[in-house]
Amino acid sequence: MRLPTLVALLCLACLPSAHGQGVPAPASAPASAPAADAALDKDWRSTEGYTFPALAKTVADMQNLAHAMHLRDYCSDLRVSDEFVRERLARFSQLTGRQETCRSLLDY
Repeated sequence: MRLPTLVALLCLACLPSAHGQGVPAPASAPASAPAADAALDKDWRSTEGYTFPALAKTVADMQNLAHAMHLRDYCSDLRVSDEFVRERLARFSQLTGRQETCRSLLDY
């Protein structure tokens, strides 16, 4: 029963000395390495071989599709005022980065 207590106390006593030893510092790279790495890593984010687009682009496309469908409903409903539809189309144009009209909503 006293052996586990003795081992625990011994471990606690040795802990500060083991912590003080630390890990050796990593060797620094030569000065010319950053220039060489910059040239090699020029295309490190190339996604040419990807089958599918990024998830964020897919989510944005789906959100634009839902918004466009809502706007198409506004365009086809004669009870909705023209000014309201123009205002909504202008806001949607800001989101998509292109000039949107009731006809251009068919692209979605």
